[in-house]
Amino acid sequence: MPDYGHDLRFGINLVPSSQEPEAVVALAQLSERAGADLLTFQDHPYQPAFLDTWTLLSYVAARTDSIALSGNVHPLPLRPPALLARSAASLDILSGGRFELALGAGGFWDAIAALGGPRRSPAEAVEALDEGIRIIRETWDTDARGGIRFDGRHYRVQGAKRGPRPAHAMGIWLGAYKPRMLRLVGRAADGWLPSLPYLDGPGALAEGNAVIDEAATEAGRAPGDVRRLLNLAADHPAEQLAEFALSYGTATFLLMTGDPGQIERFTGEVAPAVRELVARERGGRA
Repeated sequence: MPDYGHDLRFGINLVPSSQEPEAVVALAQLSERAGADLLTFQDHPYQPAFLDTWTLLSYVAARTDSIALSGNVHPLPLRPPALLARSAASLDILSGGRFELALGAGGFWDAIAALGGPRRSPAEAVEALDEGIRIIRETWDTDARGGIRFDGRHYRVQGAKRGPRPAHAMGIWLGAYKPRMLRLVGRAADGWLPSLPYLDGPGALAEGNAVIDEAATEAGRAPGDVRRLLNLAADHPAEQLAEFALSYGTATFLLMTGDPGQIERFTGEVAPAVRELVARERGGRA
């Protein structure tokens, strides 16, 4: 199975608890000090036990210096794409190019509808996300002439002005599991971000890669254009993560934890060991 040769990144996925907001920020700062490459927060706007993720990301960006930031993942049905594009670009500019945009098609439809969002079938949700990605990229394309005009089934933009442009080449990562979504990843996204507990074993990574790679090739892209990320719900041995990297192409690992000791162990012990194992194997293949 493929090793796409991407550089390895290790991050922390924190719960954005509204009950202990300062503790969340302190864990974010600890993650940066411990050497994590990336910090993410799940985004469930319908969950009052959570802080609003966009507000939290902005606050944490101002309280950190170097760590990359992302939602994990933003539900597009509650984040209109043209405004989402401006929010993402603005945060990237203000943070010095540290933000990446991770999106989901939606899934908790009762909760989404309760907040006034649309209720969509699985096929409609993927179609809407496809439209949303195109609008987001159009908004960031400040080199194009004229306003944005998009007449889709789910979204319509009538001459909106473009910009701002993100401070760096911001990636769009998708949380995806089913074939229709995986094909969208291969066709239009920069990263695949599933959660290991929701996959039917490591074999599901291989199956997902095959769908993504085929769709990427059909769209005239290289399979390696899509970074492979993975949410972890528990500690894993360095040898297992190295196997994920070498056999399934996983290049970004995100540990969901609120334990300071686990954060320090993952970034200070596991990450260097995985990097060493992968570098050794890649060097042996050269």
